[in-house]
Amino acid sequence: MTSFAHPGSPSGTAPVDPGLAHAHSHQDVTPGEIAAGVIIGRASEYFDFFVFGIACVLVFPYVYFPFLTTLNGMLAAFAVFALAFFARPVGTAVGMAVQRRWGMAVKLTIALFLLGSATVGIALLPGYESIGVAAIWWLVGLRVAQGLAVGGSWEGLPSLLAMNAPKAKRGWYAMIGQLGAPIGFVAAASVFAYIYGQLSHEELLAWGWRYPFCVAFAINVVALFARLRLVADESYTTMFQTLELKPTPTLELARSGEGRNVFLGALAALASFALFHLVTVFPLSWMTLYGEASPPQILWTQVAGALVACAAIVLSGWMADRFGRRNTLGAMAVLIGLFSFATPMLLNGGTAGQNLFILIGFALLGLSYGQSSGTVTANFSRKFRFVGAAYSADLAWLLGAALAPLVALYLSSHFGPVAVGGYLLSGAVCTLAALGINRALETSRK
Repeated sequence: MTSFAHPGSPSGTAPVDPGLAHAHSHQDVTPGEIAAGVIIGRASEYFDFFVFGIACVLVFPYVYFPFLTTLNGMLAAFAVFALAFFARPVGTAVGMAVQRRWGMAVKLTIALFLLGSATVGIALLPGYESIGVAAIWWLVGLRVAQGLAVGGSWEGLPSLLAMNAPKAKRGWYAMIGQLGAPIGFVAAASVFAYIYGQLSHEELLAWGWRYPFCVAFAINVVALFARLRLVADESYTTMFQTLELKPTPTLELARSGEGRNVFLGALAALASFALFHLVTVFPLSWMTLYGEASPPQILWTQVAGALVACAAIVLSGWMADRFGRRNTLGAMAVLIGLFSFATPMLLNGGTAGQNLFILIGFALLGLSYGQSSGTVTANFSRKFRFVGAAYSADLAWLLGAALAPLVALYLSSHFGPVAVGGYLLSGAVCTLAALGINRALETSRK
């Protein structure tokens, strides 16, 4: 059984219009090119965000919060990290307005230029010792700009893939865009691990940490041209018009009655989004403060975990097509709930236990996150799918991932790793509750 079918489309995927088939006949934009555009675009965004997240542990406590203890410096940096997720919905709303007036290409160009500029701005930003508290405010402003840019860069390619997927391959198509997350993390963690291993701590804090942010700008340029290559193509525009994917005004979505689907979709993805930063950003902070492994060792272990997540995401596509997307999401939420009970033991289990937490966590993340995109697209009618998918994703990130490193590090440092398990368990419960509510709503419509 697939998840979150709209009442007018029991399968959750709109039928393909003959005009779409005609657009495909030109072969200007192939499904493979769309998939590549999704992966490149997502990987570039995640690279930016993971570079910032890693710097919140290894750099920012010393460069921008030297007047605090290391723990409190990390907590302050994680608070800045979370601001981008609060800004994302605002960026989405502004981006939709820009697209309605000037088109997708203009919106993408503005959004990715802003993202690249903010990222380079962070790379060039002086530290606290040079300009005092102004450095912190600049860091806050540039981080908010990153969030606005990511929200405004929504191009709807995952929705296009989902609505054009063959009936027996919906889970496979849904997982394609999700590969951008582990790929972006592998790149960010590898760059930081290499630099950390080659430089002294003083050199890293003086200038070495700025290099990954400059790399992020270069990746953004490549991603911009890759995505503009798609959205500027006539057949791409034809497919979007045929499938009625358009930036409907936000207030119209809220008044339509489908606004509740935004919250339901966000809650249904909460288990994987809660796990997301607890296996990518949080372990680096916990193990740096309380573990025995060096930061490069931790990062290389996480790189291995991210590669496991890539394989797990691909496997999730097969599982969703074989057993149903909702069943797959529900089963993964149960496993994440069980994993939450083992979390305290693993985090207190020395380097071996902490490494196992990372590897198992990444495997579960891949299996669950691989299908989370389906929970934020298939629940909307054609008219609201484009904007509804964007806001559902924004809300899922905000509720599940924005504060996860901050909350997990604060609670675990005061009450032990059992708090991390409690956080994970709450996400799993929310996912199972949302899936149950959706099943009840579908039953009531019959």
